[in-house]
Amino acid sequence: MENSYGKVGAIAGLSTFALLVVGLRNVLGIDIKILTFVAFAVFGLIIGIACAAMLFYKLNIAFPIFCVALIIAFFDMFRSYILDINGQGDLLGILSLLIITSFGLGVSLIVQFIVTLIMKYKES
Repeated sequence: MENSYGKVGAIAGLSTFALLVVGLRNVLGIDIKILTFVAFAVFGLIIGIACAAMLFYKLNIAFPIFCVALIIAFFDMFRSYILDINGQGDLLGILSLLIITSFGLGVSLIVQFIVTLIMKYKES
């Protein structure tokens, strides 16, 4: 996985974009406007860059934690879309996706930092 960080980032970004579009268009049945496509593309780009940066900087612990958090976030988004709690499933789905993804990014970087500190102290 040494030189494939760009490919992994592109796959993560495109799959994020595709899942967002499929969720809104097919699950909820909402017509998507151009500005929504742009917002989803920017979010997919952010996710792709985050994944590629983690691989580029060799954050081997943070990357899988972030990927698991991203998968959990998409499952929760689709669950909120399907259940449609109080008629606000679309809003709750997008908010849960953003919150869980950002929380997963923060937790993964904190865990990576702690493991790196422990490894540095063991060496000295």
